[in-house]
Amino acid sequence: MLRDAVPLLRCPACHAPLELRESALRCDSGHAYDVARQGYVSLFAGSGARARGDSAAMVEARASFLGAGHFEPLSSALAAESRRWTASGPVVDVGAGPGHHLARVLEALPDARGVALDSSPAALRRAAAAHPRLAAVGCDVWDPLPLRDGAAALGLNVFAPRNGSELARVIGPGGALLTVTPTPAHLAELVAALGLLSVPSRKEERLAAQLAPALAPVSRTELEHGLSLSRADAAALVRMGPSEWHMSPGALGRRLAELAEPLEATVSVTISTFAPAPGG
Repeated sequence: MLRDAVPLLRCPACHAPLELRESALRCDSGHAYDVARQGYVSLFAGSGARARGDSAAMVEARASFLGAGHFEPLSSALAAESRRWTASGPVVDVGAGPGHHLARVLEALPDARGVALDSSPAALRRAAAAHPRLAAVGCDVWDPLPLRDGAAALGLNVFAPRNGSELARVIGPGGALLTVTPTPAHLAELVAALGLLSVPSRKEERLAAQLAPALAPVSRTELEHGLSLSRADAAALVRMGPSEWHMSPGALGRRLAELAEPLEATVSVTISTFAPAPGG
């Protein structure tokens, strides 16, 4: 799939077009980026030498949790919303992780190809194999994205960092950006029981401010459903998110052992749709 996605990409060093030659992406200025044997390519600006993105353990936990279907209502809602906006244009997921949600959207859009952007090599390895029409590309979402202007007909940003100006640049005319953000009620039962990081208030207001003025809000949908989790499921849920950086495995195990199974929790998120604003 990477070959088909090359026309959407640009060199992170000089922003020139890229070509796939001899197992590497190359531009006319002489910059070259090797394609990993797993099928993804890293297009980091600068050396890209520092550690980036989620660890292999976090990605494994995310793949296990999502693969068990716990966030299936969210994936289905994203797929349904995507059908309102495009049937054939490229779909770009910024902060795609293992590519789970992007793969579901591509199933709903049989003529579309997708690009999963993430900074984690472990996530990129999984994303490259997540769907036959999905290309995986490594980058830092806070740098200029290695995509040409207007490359995406549809953008996704699910529980991920967002660079508003770059998201606006790569969404083409008539396109849209779908974002997913947690509400303060998201997983509140586990937050209280396990001492996890809580969701800040007024998150939607900050999201709109990050994307304005180039991207304007079009719609907002609240999605809420219950989870019934084993201790292993709950552990995977914690380890796949930011709380992983703030809790030792021993502390998590002790707190989980004190709770009765199944563990009940509530998924509570906002799915917001943005479109390019006139003159934005």
